[in-house]
Amino acid sequence: MNGKVVSAAVVAGVVVAASVFAQVQSGRNGAASTQRYLPEYTASGELILPKNFEHWVYVGSPLTPNALNNGMAGFPEFHNVYMEPGSYEIYQKTNEFPEGTIFFKELQLTLPAQNPDGSRTEPSGRGYFPGALNGADVTVKDSKRFAATGGWGYFNFNHHEPKAATAKVKSKDECAFCHMASAKKDEVWTQFYARLDH
Repeated sequence: MNGKVVSAAVVAGVVVAASVFAQVQSGRNGAASTQRYLPEYTASGELILPKNFEHWVYVGSPLTPNALNNGMAGFPEFHNVYMEPGSYEIYQKTNEFPEGTIFFKELQLTLPAQNPDGSRTEPSGRGYFPGALNGADVTVKDSKRFAATGGWGYFNFNHHEPKAATAKVKSKDECAFCHMASAKKDEVWTQFYARLDH
């Protein structure tokens, strides 16, 4: 190896070591030691569909089927809710949702009903069972950007498949008002998510 190659290798090694050290140090200071995925926006301010959400921390799946709501449920799908891992790690240490927290709610329809109450009878018993995917909603914490809606922004990436690539923030009367009025903690429905309800 010549001197330039050796020097480049040493510099690269120092950069990697410094990065690892910074992550370890941040973990010791109560921040996330897991590298965080933060929200990405287009130049016009639309949220870009978060990547690899299916590898995030699963927190729960509320369900309010049409059959139990006179055929007019506002949210008739399973809401499979995932939280960005670095934010989850911080939350577990501090009991506060950090700026940049992302919740990804993948919507999933129930399988067609077999019984009057909308349920089905499957080998495991009678109940409601997940079927086709049906789009996604995403919630982002940013106290400055979303000051008008309590510090959280609400986005819909279609209520059908495929999911949209980007989404505009929803107005307060479309989503935020309900979270602000009824969610247990900081506009998050922690009462439905045992991993977060502490």
